[in-house]
Formats: sequence, structure tokens, C-alpha cells
Amino acid sequence: MGGYHTAVDKYLSIYLRDQLALGVSWRELARRARGNNRGTPLGEALTEVSVGIAEDVQTFQTIMRRLGIRPNPVKIGLGVVAERIGRLKLNGRLAGYSALSRFLELEILTMGIDSKKQLWVTLRDLAGLGARLPDVDFDGLIDRAQQQRDTLEPFRIRAGTNAFATRPSVHIDSR
Repeated sequence: MGGYHTAVDKYLSIYLRDQLALGVSWRELARRARGNNRGTPLGEALTEVSVGIAEDVQTFQTIMRRLGIRPNPVKIGLGVVAERIGRLKLNGRLAGYSALSRFLELEILTMGIDSKKQLWVTLRDLAGLGARLPDVDFDGLIDRAQQQRDTLEPFRIRAGTNAFATRPSVHIDSR
């Protein structure tokens, strides 16, 4: 049985290191999106969400420390580089920020938040961390991810409508 636990711990370590790299990427994207939308209602929402994502990354790092799993700096670095490379995507403009840029940022952030919500469920239930770390409020983390998603969703819909609408008069009220 000892080999089983060694493999389980090895797989959990790999999974957590990969997820941390993704979390750092999403944290950086949230910060960039916040800056790109400063002074707007979306910027305010992104400020709230980016703070929450940064707190989630810290919580995740604490969980890893408690389990004795060291982060992989190469994976984290690659995550940051991937986010920066993502800035070079074509967005319909030679330089600058476009309606497509805004939509893509929000689309990727909401996918990341959905993944993070799934991550907390996986750690709590499938990896058994709910029992191993009973003081970690996985339910609260899952709820916070859902709140982050709910905060961004109206803006994501509006940004998609603005980016893809064939008629400029199409508008979805996100109040």
C-alpha cells in the first residue's frame, strides 16, 4: 500500500503545481484587465475580482505548504510568460485595446474562475483534502469563485455583444 500513497502524493503534487501556475496566470490577467478598464464599472468589478483571485492564489500556496509541496518556479514562470504572450494576440487593431480584447480577457477570466471552482471541489472531495485539512473552508472558496463568476458575467455578456453584434443597437442590460 505504501507505493499507492507515494503515487497519490506524487500525482497530487504535480496537479497542485500545475494548478498554481494556472492560478498565477489568471491573477496576472485579472490585474491587466483591471488596469485596461480603470475608472469604469467594469474596472471596479475587476478590482474586486482580482483581489479575490490574488487571495485564492495565496490560499492555494498555503495549502501546498501545509502538504509539504513546494511550488515549481519554472511552471510559475511559464504561467506568467504565457499570460504575457497572450497580450500579443490579434485583436482587430494594430495597437491598443479593442472590444475583442475586453471580451477575450473576460472570457478567459470566467473560464479560469470556473476551473478554479472545479479545483476547490476536486481538492475537497476527490483528493480528500476536506478531511485532511478540515480548517480550510473549501465551501467558502467554492462560493467565492461563484461570486467572482457572477460579478463578471454581465460584463462578459455585454463585451461579447459589443464585439460581435452585427447591429450597433443590440444591447444587453447587465444591471
